[in-house]
Amino acid sequence: MIDITLFVGRILLIALLFLFLFAVMRTGIGLVRGQNRKDATWTVTIQHGPRELRGVKINVNGPVIVGRAPGADIVIAASYVSGRHARISRLAENLIVEDLDSTNGTTVNGTRVHGATQLEDGDTIGIGDVTMRVSFS
Repeated sequence: MIDITLFVGRILLIALLFLFLFAVMRTGIGLVRGQNRKDATWTVTIQHGPRELRGVKINVNGPVIVGRAPGADIVIAASYVSGRHARISRLAENLIVEDLDSTNGTTVNGTRVHGATQLEDGDTIGIGDVTMRVSFS
């Protein structure tokens, strides 16, 4: 009698294991399927500034540092730009810009920003005479 009880218990355990694996696989396939669709991205386009930078488009997937330092993602070789002047980054689906305590400041649509400022599609970021337009597509 105990053998039959153990046998039934093993069968139930195996059935539960298969149900669990099926649920995990179904969830995994759903996650992979969701990655195939094209996600909208934030883009920063340099409109005005040095000739070599004009027209450059950068997709913002992580933090983008703007500054005079060679290690910056967007290097603006001008005396009015700090080494690490500003940071543009994503916060969930939003895009923000932060002035990194630069000497001459950063503007959004002509207004000087202090701290993190959320950007909208079509906003302009100004660093000295360099203007960058933000777009969401």
